[in-house]
Amino acid sequence: MTEGDGGDGGHASEGGEPSEGDEELTYADAGVDIDASEAATAALIGAVGEAEGDYAGLLDIGDRYLALATDGVGTKLLVAEALGDYSTVGIDCIAMNVNDLVAAGVRPVAFVDYLAVDEPDERFAEQVGDGLSRGAELADMELVGGETAVMPEVVRGLDLAGTCAGLAAKDAVFDGAARPGDALVGWRSSGIHSNGLTLAREAVTRDHAYTDPCPFEGYETLGEALLEPTRIYTDLLDPMRAHGVRGAAHVTGGGWTNLTRLGDHHYAIEDAYDPQPVFEFVQSEGRVSDEEMHRTFNMGTGFVAALDAADAESLADETEGRVIGRVEESEGDEGSVAIRGLDI
Repeated sequence: MTEGDGGDGGHASEGGEPSEGDEELTYADAGVDIDASEAATAALIGAVGEAEGDYAGLLDIGDRYLALATDGVGTKLLVAEALGDYSTVGIDCIAMNVNDLVAAGVRPVAFVDYLAVDEPDERFAEQVGDGLSRGAELADMELVGGETAVMPEVVRGLDLAGTCAGLAAKDAVFDGAARPGDALVGWRSSGIHSNGLTLAREAVTRDHAYTDPCPFEGYETLGEALLEPTRIYTDLLDPMRAHGVRGAAHVTGGGWTNLTRLGDHHYAIEDAYDPQPVFEFVQSEGRVSDEEMHRTFNMGTGFVAALDAADAESLADETEGRVIGRVEESEGDEGSVAIRGLDI
């Protein structure tokens, strides 16, 4: 689930009072309380009933499952608005949906988008459409339609979301349950992806503007670094099936705590990918704790799979991933993740 919208970031005070940049920033301070969000989601599920499947809803259609996932771009759109560049947010919209299907072991086949605007604008609509087309191409699926709604009293600027449909044979879907003794294979993220942007925006805009020059390589402005599109992982699906992956985790909202969706085990991470410089900048500017960073962001590793240890190196070699850790028995009733000296 993409995190909700938060307020625009402030700037440090110019007077003698301590600036807000001197305070440690959390995701809740920025406007998104993960615990409250999970409670609200649980209340919604309680009211409508829980569908089969975790990352995607699975519908039994005989010899196969029809899978559905829905998600949006979130407050990353505010960065796009500030830069006047909507060319990549369509990729994010596709990625946030198809990656959830891949985590379930389902191949995405079709996508519909929903664009809500306060007023129609051909320029950004074309940019959004180009991004959606590029994302569908990367995911190897079809764009089959969509809806544009003009709602000036409901939406400020625009909101972009979509729904993805996938198909899988019943024996191809991951059971989603890791086992103690399994190895964990991870794959690099492309950057912040499309979760945690409320915290990232708040941290970056304490003392900077999105149009400021980027202090690390690869981007002209800070805004461009935040807009780096989400990596799409559909290319991993066939190799994961061939190597007997039991379950996978899309490391998005909630950061590394997503691994506990594979079961109440202890996930010992020993060789995660290094965070990209954008994470280091966000942490420094927001004085964000290590634990908060790992509970909010992917921190360099965007996708993780659990499988028999004997097959892990082969999967990693075939897909340019690497073995990042292992699954152990949990000492308590809940799952936990140990990474970089943290227990989360």
